[in-house]
Amino acid sequence: MNKQPIGIFDSGVGGTSIWKEIHTLLPNEDTIYLADSANAPYGPKGKEAIIKLSVKNTEYLIDKGCKLIVVACNTATTNAIDYLRDTYNIPFIGIEPAIKPAALQTKNNTIGILATKGTLSSALFSKTSGLFASNKNVIEQIGEGIVELIEAGELQSEEMESLLKVYLKPMIDANIDYLVLGCTHYPYLIPLLVELLPSHVKIIDSGEAVARQTKAILEKNNLLNTKTAKSNNYFYTNGDPSIMKSLLGNVYNIEYLDFYFF
Repeated sequence: MNKQPIGIFDSGVGGTSIWKEIHTLLPNEDTIYLADSANAPYGPKGKEAIIKLSVKNTEYLIDKGCKLIVVACNTATTNAIDYLRDTYNIPFIGIEPAIKPAALQTKNNTIGILATKGTLSSALFSKTSGLFASNKNVIEQIGEGIVELIEAGELQSEEMESLLKVYLKPMIDANIDYLVLGCTHYPYLIPLLVELLPSHVKIIDSGEAVARQTKAILEKNNLLNTKTAKSNNYFYTNGDPSIMKSLLGNVYNIEYLDFYFF
């Protein structure tokens, strides 16, 4: 089993930001990434629909022989991961907005959270926020329209900048000192967010923490791949593969990856 690949799925291309952190920390591990772009975004969908899509993605990756699955989607994690863990005999790693580190590190007790509707309205998000940020001033903002623009490759478009200005204004007015990115698509916006936010605001996401947790669970289950040969990384999408290729190439300078339709 330790030579089997790590499976990673997201509602689209955004979870490649998680893949990048996992690949950086665990370069010997083979990976299979699944982008369900045809159904993106998951955020506006109801819990039942999100579970069904997550089951479809999970079973596809299990059929490919994956030894562990990373649910690289905040919305799918908060709505479906309990069901997945109860249903399948395989380790799952979930994604949650990095509320805890932001709440612990804020100097003025005011943090912003930019996330999808599905994440912000979930019971898991409410529980996490209540545990770590109940005494903080938390400015929540649904990032409506952002995922669609990223899936269309419109990272630097005027429409994206206009949306972000609207979404960030209440946070800037409240003088946040941390912005939590609650969607795996959003790290691709960090260069633009840095331009739009005051210089003292720190941006935080879950990528590195997820990679560390993935390594820890592999070690715990004796599933680490100890080979020294170059890893094999496969990317599957039911959307336009050129968007994913562009993101990985232009943002991360990663080339020579294998892309497939599913």
